[in-house]
Amino acid sequence: MASPPPTTNGPPSPTSRDCPSPTPNASTASTVPACADDHLTHLLTIHRPLPSPTTSFTTHTTSLISLPPSALFTPLTNLTPTPQSYSSVQASRTLHVSLNSALRYTDHSCAPALEFDMARREVRVSRDRALRVGDRLTYFYPSTEWAMARPFACRCGAEGCLGWIGGAGEMGRGRVRGYWLNGFVEEMLGEGEGEKEDDRGVER
Repeated sequence: MASPPPTTNGPPSPTSRDCPSPTPNASTASTVPACADDHLTHLLTIHRPLPSPTTSFTTHTTSLISLPPSALFTPLTNLTPTPQSYSSVQASRTLHVSLNSALRYTDHSCAPALEFDMARREVRVSRDRALRVGDRLTYFYPSTEWAMARPFACRCGAEGCLGWIGGAGEMGRGRVRGYWLNGFVEEMLGEGEGEKEDDRGVER
């Protein structure tokens, strides 16, 4: 998924048609259901913190269920082709799609909770960890993206955070080694299109 600006790891706040606005005098993060995404209401909660002077993109999601590693979290349905943007997800070498659901608020993390398998059109729990109620829903953006519309400085806080995050082709095979990647990304790396190591630092 093409990333947000470098002030955060999360996607943009929803528009008025997505969810009701938080109470103006609330002092803590507002939580809202998955709204029109009826098939997701039992799976996740959308969190919409109040606006901050230091960050614009703060909406994120947390899990309402617990699942073992590699379990199916949800099928990917209602995808539509779209030009590449910060909110699109790459589904093949040439196709980008809109998720058209609350899944578009899934953050990047260098220790992801989920895997977005675009060939099988499903979201699974990461193979190396269980998902627990309250966990922030995240995935590894280069697992779907060859080149991002907006690379960014990651602040996920995970041990071993990679710092600067771009698409897999921009980061190079060495920096994405060990992560689950979509098949088309693996194929493109295998063709040598992303062999060059990225020597850029955390801050861009």
